[in-house]
Parts: sequence; C-alpha cells; structure tokens
Amino acid sequence: MMKNNQVNSICPACESNSVEIFYEVESFPVHTVLNMKTRDRALNYPQGEIRLGFCNRCGFIYNTVFDSSLLEYSTECEESQGYSATFNKFNRQMAVELVEKYNLKNKKIVEIGSGKGDFLIMLCELGNNSGVGVDPAYVEGRQQSEALTRIEFIKDFYSEKYASHKADLYCCKMTLEHIQNPLEFMRMVRSAIGNELDSIVFFQIPNVSRILEDCAFEDIYFEHCSYFSPSSLTNLFQNSGFEALDLKTGYSDQYLMIEARPVKDDVVKKEGFGDTEILKNQVLDFSQAFQKKSGFWTEKLQEFKQKNLKTIIWGSGSKGVVFLTLLNTTQIEYVVDINPHRQGTYMAGNGQLIVSPDALKEYEPDVVIIMNAIYKEEIKADLEKMNLYPELFTV
Repeated sequence: MMKNNQVNSICPACESNSVEIFYEVESFPVHTVLNMKTRDRALNYPQGEIRLGFCNRCGFIYNTVFDSSLLEYSTECEESQGYSATFNKFNRQMAVELVEKYNLKNKKIVEIGSGKGDFLIMLCELGNNSGVGVDPAYVEGRQQSEALTRIEFIKDFYSEKYASHKADLYCCKMTLEHIQNPLEFMRMVRSAIGNELDSIVFFQIPNVSRILEDCAFEDIYFEHCSYFSPSSLTNLFQNSGFEALDLKTGYSDQYLMIEARPVKDDVVKKEGFGDTEILKNQVLDFSQAFQKKSGFWTEKLQEFKQKNLKTIIWGSGSKGVVFLTLLNTTQIEYVVDINPHRQGTYMAGNGQLIVSPDALKEYEPDVVIIMNAIYKEEIKADLEKMNLYPELFTV
C-alpha cells in the first residue's frame, strides 16, 4: 500500500481550518474504472488511503490525504455508462432540457472532462452546435455521429492553456469530484470565461447528501476526493465568481446538478441552502451506519455461502470495487457488466473476472447483487430474456 501521511486540514473549498475526520479506509485501489487486463495487475494494483474530512464552515467533504500522483487517467479508463438504456434516457433528457432552456442552437460548447464524448455529441446533435471536449481518456473511433465533424477532442486535462476556447455553454459532468482543489479549479474556469457574462455553466456531480443519508458507502472511493452538498456546491460557485441559476438533484437523487453564470466581483452573494447543520449530524452518524450496513452484507454473503448459492454482482464500476474491497469477499467469482470494453478485464483489488450478461446462461446464478438500484428493472428484464430468475438484491 502507498500511504500519504500529509494531512490537508485546510478546506479546499472555502479555506477554513475547521475540519474534522469522520470516515477512514486504510487501503483501497487508487483506480476503480481503469481496465485491469490481467488478474495479477488487478490484485497488485497500488492502493491509497481515504480519510474523509468534514468542513464545519461550508459543509464540504474531502479526502484529507488524497495523493493525485498515484492516478493514471488514460484511454484505459472505462467510465462510460452509455450502454445502459436507463442511463441514456436520463442523459438525453438532461441534454434536451439544456438545449431548450438556454436556446443552444448553432452555439459553441466546451465540455471539461468529456470522457468518451457521449454528452457533448448529444448536445451538438440536438442543437447543430459545435464543441470542444477536453479529457485524457477520450478514445477515437468509439462514436459515430455527423456532429463529430463539428467537435474537437483534446486528450488532456482542462487548464488555463485552453482559455482561448470560448463557449456559450461550459459543461462539466462527473469531473469536479476528481478535483483535489475545487476552489482553485473553479476560479481558473471563471478566469478562462473572462468577460463572456452571457455564458452558461453546467456541472453535474455525485450528491453527498444522499450518500450520507443512505449510508451509500459504495460511492466513496479513492478517485473521488471531493464531495458536495447543495450548500457547499453553491458556496463554491459563489466564491469563484458565479451566480447559481438553478440547482437540483436527479437520477434518484444520486446526482447534484447546478446551472450558473459568471458574474462581476461586486455582485452580492446569496445565502446558501443551510444544509450544513444537517450534514453535521449525518457525518456524526455515518460510522455507525456504515458498521450496520456492512455488517448486514457480511451476514448475507455468509448466508449465501452456507447455502451454496452461486452469487454474482452486476456492475463492475466503482461501486462494485468498493463493495468487494470493503467486504473483503472472495466467494463471488464473476462480475457482470454490459459495457463490452470492461468485459474480459478484472476487478481492481479482488481480481474477479468481468463477464458479459451472456456468460450467465451457462453459469446460472442463484443470487444477483445489483450495485445500483436504479438499474434493477433493466437488469431483471435482461435476465428474463435469458430465462434466468435468480434472487435479486440491491445495495
């Protein structure tokens, strides 16, 4: 395990020093969606430490010992959820709403952390827009669309050097949670926008309020070093030179989405959502809630083992890695994923083989544990098409 003993006790979102540690994981794979092409690599991949701190001033939560030098974002990262009909419906609805709400027709879009380009392509298709996507994990040839002729993809991390790419919409989905110094990052984005005060900014991130309330420990892992609630996200944007226009949750409250616009320095800041006190109580209860939830799953897995029930998990992404790592189970032989680019690789940390749903026809599992409850009906339908009727559980 690689340990980082340097504890950052200054909040990276508001620069307060009122930070308390409340959740610790001593050893965890530093990557959860980087394809592990051999079992040996998966079992021996570098591990890091998680020590979540809570800022009593703004409610921001972050890994106080995060070490970005351990990460290797590249085209081997396979984070795409675009093979799910459930996710695609949500993603498209979000794109349609943005295009219609802000009249994004024949406009310019910059996406920070554009992944494999799914959302940017969708936005450009819907409004005949042009775009620039910046992400080191982009893979050429993955997508087929007429809109690609109007899009430039840059394999890099977004920084000041791309400030010349001005846009009507600056989009950033599921990226800010990977940023170690969000206040510094957002001020850089604001500086890049400059005097283009009509530009719209759209960010989507995991919703830590839901993580704490549901004790969704499966959503806490090394790559995610920053966790926001409605209040802490609004505060961050206001402290970075933005005005929040709209803030909402989606995807069964798993995601937090903010729409904002750049403002001048002299604009009066509005009061936040006031959820910091609620978060404080949830933080205090989280350790006990984690022990209870992880204990439940430990007992369940032991029960399945004693009954000789063939058990698999469905979902090889980050949630699956957390589940297998923290419960330290080796009885699960396979992990299912519909993403063909994950199949044939191995789970970081525990080394389970990732297989396609078709592999279940021969294996015939007795129990399927679904890593994200929102996909239950989609997975159930896929199983029934194969005449498989295992007992289904959701984390």
